[in-house]
Amino acid sequence: MTTLVSKPSVSPMTTPAAQAAISAQQVQIGYARRTVIDGVDLQIEAGTVTCLIGPNGSGKSTLLKGCARLLDLNGGAVFIDGHDMSKLSSLEVARKLAVLPQTATAPSDLTVRELVEQGRYPHVGALRMLRKQDGEAVARALAATGMSDFADRDIEALSGGERQRAWIALALAQETPTLFLDEPTTYLDICYQLEVMHLVRDLNTDGGITVVMVLHDLNQAAAYSDRVICLNKGKIVADGKPIDVLTPALLRDVFRIEASVISDPRTGRPVFVPHRPLHGNESKGVTVL
Repeated sequence: MTTLVSKPSVSPMTTPAAQAAISAQQVQIGYARRTVIDGVDLQIEAGTVTCLIGPNGSGKSTLLKGCARLLDLNGGAVFIDGHDMSKLSSLEVARKLAVLPQTATAPSDLTVRELVEQGRYPHVGALRMLRKQDGEAVARALAATGMSDFADRDIEALSGGERQRAWIALALAQETPTLFLDEPTTYLDICYQLEVMHLVRDLNTDGGITVVMVLHDLNQAAAYSDRVICLNKGKIVADGKPIDVLTPALLRDVFRIEASVISDPRTGRPVFVPHRPLHGNESKGVTVL
């Protein structure tokens, strides 16, 4: 069957301002003289898991960093729990939002426990001693990530998956209602990827944490998120439930691949099966399914 398809449709999920954990209004973000995100509106509902997807250079990580105040805005505003982030102190932001960047690094002589304790500094300050409740928060974070037995190990002695869980534990120790993850499964083998994704889902389901993460793996985005936002060339081109966003048309027009989308027999969530890359005008117009 031959199907003619135009640009992917946009079906934004709107959220009342009172329920929005993060709200971005007409944000513009860039590097030097190059604008990457230009006039994007975004609202993240509290208690949900949202995945940002898109091809390389689409602006996923840039948008995440801008909303986390890791990059300055060239225009627009970002609100967290209804408060303008530009008017909050760094400590105030750190008490509301934890961020795990793509390339997190730590001194090589730190143990896992010492790393995770860093997450308490927004609450106690860099020069204050940890209190009993801070030690309890660290213990909870280690337990939630399955890292209690690794607490006294050096960070450098951990496997890739263990190290990633240690960093997530640091973010959890901040005890913030919102967590940003920038490509949390990068460089991990499939077993560790699934461990991290299950952990993220559990943090949301059991702890009520709002999660926003950038993922390259579209099937993981479909399996573990409530909402998928697809960016292309600095714009949101699709926004909604995974089953509504991850379509053959979007995969062709945005990711330039011919693919089938099937239903996971266990969960009913969409699973895409890639067939071949598309080049030039092939990605615009006709697809044979």
